Amino acid sequence: MMENKNKKNTEEVTSFLKLPVYTREGTYVGHVKNVFLDIDEKRVSSLLVTNTNPSLVEGSIDVSVPYRWVNAVGDIVILSNFPDKVATKKEKESENPKDQPESEIDMIE
Repeated sequence: MMENKNKKNTEEVTSFLKLPVYTREGTYVGHVKNVFLDIDEKRVSSLLVTNTNPSLVEGSIDVSVPYRWVNAVGDIVILSNFPDKVATKKEKESENPKDQPESEIDMIE
């Protein structure tokens, strides 16, 4: 019985790929590019969203959205929470000067 449950979970994880992502208010955020798993906890930890909406994400960079923000999954993903604006690390560095490594993915926490 446990094998069937694990197989079902695997199918569900891959079904996230390419789904459009929207805020609760109906604003397009982007598409799911990848799913990050917490192997120790055996759960989805976050979704990597690509082709992001430039009005929400500066430079339309890929962002990692914590899975706890996902409200519903079906033909689309609906987020219960998303910032009004996601700034790139360069802009964050100018506000708070620290030596931070460059990254192509902006992590939202």
